[in-house]
Amino acid sequence: MPLKPLTLRTAERMRAWSRACRARGRSVGFVPTMGGLHAGHASLVERARAENHRVAASIFVNPIQFGPKEDFRRYPRDLRGDRRLLAAAGCHALFVPEARHVFPEDFETRVAVPFLSAPLCGRFRPGHFEGVATVVAKLLHIVEPDRVYVGSKDFQQARVIERMVRDLDLPVEVVVCPTVREPDGLAMSSRNRYLTDAERARAPRLHAALQSGAAKVRAGVRDAGKVRAAVLRALRGLGRVQYVEVLDARSLAERRELAGATLLAAAVFVGKARLIDNVVVRA
Repeated sequence: MPLKPLTLRTAERMRAWSRACRARGRSVGFVPTMGGLHAGHASLVERARAENHRVAASIFVNPIQFGPKEDFRRYPRDLRGDRRLLAAAGCHALFVPEARHVFPEDFETRVAVPFLSAPLCGRFRPGHFEGVATVVAKLLHIVEPDRVYVGSKDFQQARVIERMVRDLDLPVEVVVCPTVREPDGLAMSSRNRYLTDAERARAPRLHAALQSGAAKVRAGVRDAGKVRAAVLRALRGLGRVQYVEVLDARSLAERRELAGATLLAAAVFVGKARLIDNVVVRA
């Protein structure tokens, strides 16, 4: 029978729950989310459940990671549905704070990871990853988990969190989990619900295009420009391409000549939905 997660709305209660677990020798896994949950989020909770005694998740639509023209107000919110999904996945505690408690009026501290935040989405969403790093740092201090679980669909975000945790000596292990996909290859995302039926039918071409670039790398192509051009060709007609990048997968630095783990990443507007995806391939 599914658990009914304990809902906690203040930092004090969330921290007390976590500390009580660990005082009894029970490890805590944590899954931070913005809600609008789907099977990808469920997989993070299930992984956390398999590797820890207790699992906490948070739902907080973080206002400081949205730009002025982005979809903060439109971002999917379905707390009742999210609770059902978390219960089925095995979550024990759900932290749902109010924005005014997380970021009071006089809040001014920011956490920045400049180099990793600069390429890819960072070029088009100034301040986004600063907002991500800041809220995740706050959540980790509140929840005090042993491990935090993030998905690799948001590859840049995962790298920013890893670096922030390492640089600030936070006592938590970052576990990056594989992207969960629909049967046709589309990466699961809260924003997929913005797609019309016709757009949804085209959307899997994003992953297919990245795979075509990865196939070039596996075939021995080491010129980053040629790999990028192959992905762009495969994306023609899908939507407005915001970027296609071929980068070093650890540093997110540009490489003309590919070597080692290589990230192929793209962002494309398909109708009103901004879709991102990535593939990592070894050159």
